[in-house]
Amino acid sequence: MPATNRRERPLSPHIQIFRWHVPMLTSILTRITGHALMAGVVLALWWLTAAAVSDAAFATANAVATSWFGDLVFTGSLWAVWYHYLAGLRHLYFDAGRGLRIEVAEKLGIAVIVGSVVMTILTIIVI
Repeated sequence: MPATNRRERPLSPHIQIFRWHVPMLTSILTRITGHALMAGVVLALWWLTAAAVSDAAFATANAVATSWFGDLVFTGSLWAVWYHYLAGLRHLYFDAGRGLRIEVAEKLGIAVIVGSVVMTILTIIVI
């Protein structure tokens, strides 16, 4: 094998210039929250199924669903629903060919994140 001249090549992504961008964060959050929504769905389905099975099964499922863990799962699911709703609206805006400049995309991403937190808090207060 011939000797090759190996240069010092940057790692991928190049550590010195790599930084998080808001659109990248919102894309990752969309995937994470989409999968995390399943925890709320599973807990709700378990609660409903237990109600149909027996009083003892319902008591167990209800104890979990109304505990701090259930509150955490349902609150996280509520935030994920709002996040997906607002991210979907942002995506429709992008599909129309608008908001594709970097500055606008970053502002819309921040608006989706902040808006989903605000809407979650408002929903909890109202309900």
